[in-house]
Amino acid sequence: MGGAVSAGEDNDDLIDNLKEAYYIRSDLVERAFRAIDRADYYLDEYRDNAYKDLAWRHGNIHLSAPCIYSEVMEALDLHPGLSFLNLGSGTGYLSTMVGLILGPFGVNHGIELHADVIEYAYQKLDSFIKTSDSFDKFEFCEPSFVVGNCLEIPPESRQYDRVYCGAGVQKEHEDYMKNLLKVGGILVMPLEEKLTKITRTGANSWETKKIISVSFAPLMLPKHSTNGKPKSVPLPKYEVRTLQELARICIRHTLRVTTDGGDNQSRGRGSSFSVGRGLAVAGLHKYGPRFKRRRVHRRHCNIQLRGLNSRGQSRSTADHPSEGEKPTVCWCRIISKENCSTTTDTTAGIGCQCICFYRVMPWISPI
Repeated sequence: MGGAVSAGEDNDDLIDNLKEAYYIRSDLVERAFRAIDRADYYLDEYRDNAYKDLAWRHGNIHLSAPCIYSEVMEALDLHPGLSFLNLGSGTGYLSTMVGLILGPFGVNHGIELHADVIEYAYQKLDSFIKTSDSFDKFEFCEPSFVVGNCLEIPPESRQYDRVYCGAGVQKEHEDYMKNLLKVGGILVMPLEEKLTKITRTGANSWETKKIISVSFAPLMLPKHSTNGKPKSVPLPKYEVRTLQELARICIRHTLRVTTDGGDNQSRGRGSSFSVGRGLAVAGLHKYGPRFKRRRVHRRHCNIQLRGLNSRGQSRSTADHPSEGEKPTVCWCRIISKENCSTTTDTTAGIGCQCICFYRVMPWISPI
């Protein structure tokens, strides 16, 4: 499947051709495609074919045609913070692009039938994180992969906002796939030779749209277990981020916005978007307020802030409040005098407004 657009000389040229043919229609999808070089997911001896609008297969490794991935990304209607399940995740190319849009507070899971392909996918993911300039320009939801047959997911498993299946689904498995969706979720899959978008509008109601004709290899049916019991594929776990990870996200976000400075830069001949901003901070802008809510302190601060000296450092005195008395203000390490405006909040004990991660995570005790 493929061949709908002309071959490109490089990744940007390929994306330009997909835009001209109206396969890529949104800025969000364009940014994700430009951020990841398709050739990086090819074996070295086959890289010359990476920018053709053709599917590629070598052994168990497989990539769909760029025009198919474009239609899939557009149909999924991705946003920061969503949960995504990729059935037949393969090389991880699609999951990595999706992760750039989901941002740091999304969920990005994949199931792949072949263990050697998962190993290949993790190698490519590690290379992207360590060597790609794009990794530092986006808030990234790192994908997690598990080995198994996607038709062996337990029926009581969690549901997802977005689901994609990269193999042909027979009519008999349509309801099984639908049950993986949350209400309001979107499922994209090849169904009876048509790339199909299914939206769950209610507990038992659906909207179906046929997108384009496609040709996919059918899903592999599960093999019977030796003990007669049905097999079960455990999905990747939802992992709660540690305070250290949250602090790193906030610091990287601040550094990115500071270094970008709001300058607009273009990537590719058909691109017109700001690098680093926009998609890079979309996840934090949408979900940032959860860290600004007032929380119960694990222990009360016992230092009252008296003011700033000429170097922008705090002048404070230790003052242990009497039992039942709340401190006047909390204390934090002040980064600069210009970036701090101290206020008093006697009800919550949160006073500092300086730009540091104590501002967005005020329940952390001072260093």
